[in-house]
Amino acid sequence: MKYVVRERLFAVGDDYWIESEDGEKAFLVDGKVLRLRDTFELKDAAGQVVAVIKEKVITVRDAMKIENADGDVVATVRKKLFTPFRDKYHVEFEDGREWEIHGDLIDKDFRVEQDGDEIAEVSRKWFRIRDTYGVSVADGADAGLVLAVAVCVDQLVSHND
Repeated sequence: MKYVVRERLFAVGDDYWIESEDGEKAFLVDGKVLRLRDTFELKDAAGQVVAVIKEKVITVRDAMKIENADGDVVATVRKKLFTPFRDKYHVEFEDGREWEIHGDLIDKDFRVEQDGDEIAEVSRKWFRIRDTYGVSVADGADAGLVLAVAVCVDQLVSHND
């Protein structure tokens, strides 16, 4: 399944829709205002919270955590410590799994993999419209979780520019 994200130079408090490749509204990224740290809720088209994304406050390296609707931490997205040639991020799941994120993060052309298998591909090259990128989610992967990770990477990379 492919999703379309129309970027905005958004700040906390901004909301935007992620659409399916058919143009249907699929997920809402709901930015929360008046919080000490960046916080977003990812909601499905029916308005149900799929994930809560929060910036971790006290860390050596920037990180964001993803919680489920019940407030339980599901995953943490952070920059890898030792990457001599390019930025790499990874997702550490509470159940011990890890996803690797690598590619051109600034220009939104990267892959998300688990044990060498592609979970998702993010690319701006699929569109001619400026500030738009696509997220292709592998069959069987949790689209809400993948999109939450994409939102985290977008925030983390934009904070490090």
